[in-house]
Amino acid sequence: MRIPPAKIQVRLVDLDVLGHVNNTYYLTYFEMARIHYFKALLGGDWDWQSFGMVLVRNEIDYHKSVLLHHEPEIVMFTESVGNKSFTLGYELTVEGEVFATGRSVQVAYNALKQQTIELPEEMKNVLLSLTR
Repeated sequence: MRIPPAKIQVRLVDLDVLGHVNNTYYLTYFEMARIHYFKALLGGDWDWQSFGMVLVRNEIDYHKSVLLHHEPEIVMFTESVGNKSFTLGYELTVEGEVFATGRSVQVAYNALKQQTIELPEEMKNVLLSLTR
């Protein structure tokens, strides 16, 4: 299944005094991309309390400044999948040009039991479908 990129709307509050998106908002943009992709792949009825994830690491490389008038899009892809954890990659583009790249590591987590879990097979399969 091919998922279209997550489209991001830059807001005034995202900007710093220099007029470009503050570095901290890129993490929010990547989170929005995760929500976009997982909703498309797992549907709206997925039990995130029992079969969720926690974020344990973020990395961002800034290539160019995103400005208010830009319409960023984010492609998300799977870099690796383990038994309990997985690494996602992100490519933020504006009109096809790369402005930022990043990666995040997540661990499968049961919020009801407050403990890590093995990746559910269905989640593992959708993650593998996003491998480049």
